[in-house]
Amino acid sequence: MGRFARSGAMVGVLVLTASLALTGCGDDQKKPAFVSGGQPASVSAAEGTASGEPSPQPAAAALKVSPADGADGRPVSTEISAKIPGGGKVSKVVLTAANGATVEGRLRRDGSSWVPSTPLRYATRYTATVSGTGTDGQTHAGTSTFTTMAKPKSMIGSGLYMFDGKTYGVGMPVVAEFSPGIPKKDRAAVQKRMFVRTDPPQPGAWHWLYNGTQAYYRAPEYWKPGTTISVRLALAGIPLSNGRYGNVDRTATAKIGRAFEMKVDNATKKMSVYQNGALIRTVPVSLGKKSTPSSSGTMVVMEKKESTVFDTRDEPDPDNQYVTKIDFAQRITWGGEYIHAAPWSEGVQGRANVSHGCVNVSMADGKWLFDRTLVGDPITVRGTSRKLVPGNGWTAWSMSWSEFVAGSALPVPEGGAGPAF
Repeated sequence: MGRFARSGAMVGVLVLTASLALTGCGDDQKKPAFVSGGQPASVSAAEGTASGEPSPQPAAAALKVSPADGADGRPVSTEISAKIPGGGKVSKVVLTAANGATVEGRLRRDGSSWVPSTPLRYATRYTATVSGTGTDGQTHAGTSTFTTMAKPKSMIGSGLYMFDGKTYGVGMPVVAEFSPGIPKKDRAAVQKRMFVRTDPPQPGAWHWLYNGTQAYYRAPEYWKPGTTISVRLALAGIPLSNGRYGNVDRTATAKIGRAFEMKVDNATKKMSVYQNGALIRTVPVSLGKKSTPSSSGTMVVMEKKESTVFDTRDEPDPDNQYVTKIDFAQRITWGGEYIHAAPWSEGVQGRANVSHGCVNVSMADGKWLFDRTLVGDPITVRGTSRKLVPGNGWTAWSMSWSEFVAGSALPVPEGGAGPAF
């Protein structure tokens, strides 16, 4: 079992995309300017009828916009919402900064709010103009001018384990990381600001680790080959109950490659390799010995090193302390389990377990696998005495769909949720 630094796998170190937080200055607080129907002076219905003109219609009630007019110190993750008296649907939001610049954004599908496409600026005044159609058939409108807060001093760190333009395996979950972890009572608000869109569309859900340090997003089944995944963790400025704020928005757009899956059975000491559903190779393996068993569960390739050194001299057990050069290493857990070439165990591969927890293969098979795998390719190990611990690697697939959905901070529709926009 080998170890090396976990930080190397992080994308940009401590990334959330279009999903989280909102600030301002100045005393130019305008009164709400409402667009409404005509307001004739005192013209009675009788006079209107007698003159042949239609009776005047009552003015449409103004929208109630949030943030309220004159609001100060708003987070830069602020979303714009509005309520139409009597009910109705908001159809348009225009947000402009004090310098006249227009902010791009989109309405949520459920109509609950309008989300800016990038974080708002700190200590800046904005004016939101909102319009919509009420159940009365009339157009209702309203405006609100508010300011955002100054940049906070206490922030959380964040990470997104996905790179722009890269191609990943079908088991690659969207992995968001937080340091320190997100308090349980804040996870719903944070999750609402974590946006994932897939093309072709596939439903999905988020699952939080117990300590809030990571959240995984996946579909009920592995991603379809060729899928494009677009992610925005919109963390910038989102306020948390511990007095901290999200540090930045993080975004990535990546592709899913061909279907490639590895299945290891401890009973046979063999790995079956499938591509696009067809068995393409059977590989003899040696798993962890009795004192250091391999983990059973579904893991994914997290990083690849053509050549590296395993240094376990900090292990308390002297029998597990060693420094060894390793070829074709593919990490599958944070705890130090890898698929890698092990020429020293080739004589027992397929017959006995002698490793420190890794999946040992021959030099030839190690190179063959290394040349074909992608980060995110799934590997399932069955039949060992150790169960994979949640969070020891990207463990999104090592649970049933119902178990996965139970870890969401928000309700998940049956079969999974669609995109927010």
